[in-house]
Amino acid sequence: MDRMIYLSMSGAKAAMQRQDTLAHNLANASTTGFREELAASRAVPVRGDNASTRVYSLETSVGYKSDAGAVQPTGRNLDVAVKGNSWLAVQGLDGTEAYTRAGALDVNAEGLLVTHGGLQVMGDGGPITVPPRSEVQIAPDGTVSATVPGGRPQSLGKLKLVTPETDAALSRGNDGLFRAAAGDLAADPNARVQDGALEGSNVSPVETMVAMIAAARQFEHQMKLMQTAERQEQTAAKLLSANG
Repeated sequence: MDRMIYLSMSGAKAAMQRQDTLAHNLANASTTGFREELAASRAVPVRGDNASTRVYSLETSVGYKSDAGAVQPTGRNLDVAVKGNSWLAVQGLDGTEAYTRAGALDVNAEGLLVTHGGLQVMGDGGPITVPPRSEVQIAPDGTVSATVPGGRPQSLGKLKLVTPETDAALSRGNDGLFRAAAGDLAADPNARVQDGALEGSNVSPVETMVAMIAAARQFEHQMKLMQTAERQEQTAAKLLSANG
């Protein structure tokens, strides 16, 4: 009887964790450059006396979906959509180099090129500083140039674009940015961007909603099994009490 309860409890917990991942993906269905989080179940043995045969099924993240999201033209000079499997390098809040596909850029009060969230964009020679009252243009290879009123275009630097060898080379942090386990990646001179456009999320709201409904039904099924085990336990206790 206890095995039935443990199995049902483990299944219900896995369904709840699956629901959390799906809800997180759905909440970011409209987030620029978001990569859908993938999840899978893994077996975790229970440690302790007389529990060597007990195994829990836990939900764990196995990475992200690498498919690119839909590219939407915006006509804004500071918007870029990174092409292929390349990523834009930024400086995280912890000071480390991180990577993102969210290419909505801005110029902060100090004249630095930053992301929409305020993270400093990494250039090939350090931070990219934009002169006041200048018009910024970003070339397909990531070169940033600015034109002041009445002046000629001047190069400000080049966006650091990296291309990991495999999808597994990057992992998502708690801040939503991606980092390489082996350290900072080298700039890829062949990486390209599309200016005046942004890449959307690669989450499919319809598929995610269907998966959430399936997870909810699985949770309900596991709870019914636990209730069945409880009724059987009560019936067995009554029989033993009557015969005792």
